[in-house]
Amino acid sequence: MIFTAVRFAVRPEYADEWLSLVGPFTEATRAEPGNLFFDWSRDADDPNRFTLLEAFADDAAGAAHVESEHFKAGLETMSTAIAETPRIINVNIPDQHGWGTMAELTPKP
Repeated sequence: MIFTAVRFAVRPEYADEWLSLVGPFTEATRAEPGNLFFDWSRDADDPNRFTLLEAFADDAAGAAHVESEHFKAGLETMSTAIAETPRIINVNIPDQHGWGTMAELTPKP
């Protein structure tokens, strides 16, 4: 599994519409056959910061994503709304196929 976390600093004037701006890119990516998840969150302490957690089944799925037209269009759209170059963590996790369960916490009955 290819796992990526990307942190975006968004210009204040775009922060409230960020999720709408990236909506078409998000929907197209989630529809890719090799996409495992593609989830946005807004920082609780900084409303101008968003984090994207995404995963792809394998290297081929990651490459198909980066080569897609919606990826190129998404970058173009985001480039006008970001305040700085995004920060990224990108790792290949062998034998992982998505979310596992957390061993330390379970719901109380």
